[in-house]
Amino acid sequence: QVQLVESGGGLVQAGGSLRLSCAASGRTLSTYAMGWFRQAPGKEREFVVALTWGYNTYYADSVKGRFTISRDNAKNTVYLQMNSLKPEDTAIYYCAAGFMAGATMRGSDVGYWGQGTQVTVSS
Repeated sequence: QVQLVESGGGLVQAGGSLRLSCAASGRTLSTYAMGWFRQAPGKEREFVVALTWGYNTYYADSVKGRFTISRDNAKNTVYLQMNSLKPEDTAIYYCAAGFMAGATMRGSDVGYWGQGTQVTVSS
């Protein structure tokens, strides 16, 4: 069993930055890619970014150049640095451990989800 715990969400003005953390515990995650999804009110959960154990990264077009995923293996933690935030980035952000489907990660390929952390960007 794997537990994923997110932190770092909050309220920020447009143009600001936030860093989300996802601490993993339990069985080894070495077979999984780690990613972030988000779900805005009234919308479906969508893929944001993923990082494979080979350090390949994949970003949704909407966040390229603004968001950066990284990990600290010693801490078993994955980070999402979000810069130049926009009101449309407002959503609940979920950490995920799963498998890649080409250049994306589908919800059906996620083995473990975190509980989510709210990010609100004011205009």
